[in-house]
Amino acid sequence: MAKTSFQDLINGDTPVLIDFFATWCGPCHAYSPILQQLKEDMGDAMRLIKIDVDRNPEITEKLGVQSMPTTMIFKQGELKFRAAGVQSPQTLKDELAKLA
Repeated sequence: MAKTSFQDLINGDTPVLIDFFATWCGPCHAYSPILQQLKEDMGDAMRLIKIDVDRNPEITEKLGVQSMPTTMIFKQGELKFRAAGVQSPQTLKDELAKLA
């Protein structure tokens, strides 16, 4: 199977929420169930991708991710939202709704 590039992942019409996390990060562990619930609520209206910063230093560095968790939302290859720290489900739903 061909490896999908980061650009391929973010180029679609469906908004892509990316969670940059680390296994050793306490807030990241608290954030994970929030994101899983959001994905369940939103269904096919969004894609959820989790990127372990320790396993993907190249993309982490390229995007300037310095704190975990960092949330980014892309649509059609463009960054539409970026925030460091745990975000509320409502904040994320509001940002995704803008892209619908």
